[in-house]
Amino acid sequence: MDCYHTVDCAGAGEIVEKKSRFIANIYPAASEEEAFRHLEEIKKMYWDARHHCWAYVIGRNPASERMSDDGEPAGTAGKPILEVLRGKGLTDVFLVVTRYFGGTLLGTGGLVRAYTSAAAEAIAHTEIITRIHGFKLKITTDYTGLGKLQYLLAQRGLHILDTVYTEKVEIYVLVPDEEEGALHKAVLEGTGGQALMEKQESCWFALAEDGVRLYEQP
Repeated sequence: MDCYHTVDCAGAGEIVEKKSRFIANIYPAASEEEAFRHLEEIKKMYWDARHHCWAYVIGRNPASERMSDDGEPAGTAGKPILEVLRGKGLTDVFLVVTRYFGGTLLGTGGLVRAYTSAAAEAIAHTEIITRIHGFKLKITTDYTGLGKLQYLLAQRGLHILDTVYTEKVEIYVLVPDEEEGALHKAVLEGTGGQALMEKQESCWFALAEDGVRLYEQP
């Protein structure tokens, strides 16, 4: 299936370690330029902080990855943040952790744990979604075939966008690309070839707790 995991909205979290504050902010970001705009916003917001350490993962096959320790000892900030993003399998995402020094040195291990925990805290306060590439399908049937089609679509976990009732019934459904062949066969067999299928525009979509979300861009 052509799909990927990302965040649908910005999120923020904070931890305190030996009086040092670690403020983490995560954003959707489809380009380096977009990621750096968020970084500049954070720098202005927390202008008096000592460090703004960050990482991003953008794109797929392969993804572009960058990170920065921003003055912290090498490998103690940017890499732990990046590893959290990798561990969640996220892409098109930017995460920055701002540190206010509390007066006590944390040591290499302490910094790694703190930046890892702060990054995880930001992710815990956003929503991870799976964007799926597919298409909108219009299925036209008579009323005797409606129940069978509704059962078939529900059995395959496909989301119905709309149902229009006139002399016939028109069902508009979201279909992942990989489901196309199997669904076409199942609809024909299930309705004895009576249902008409019309493939419409391609799209990206995600199934979330509050319903389906459609996206114009990948």
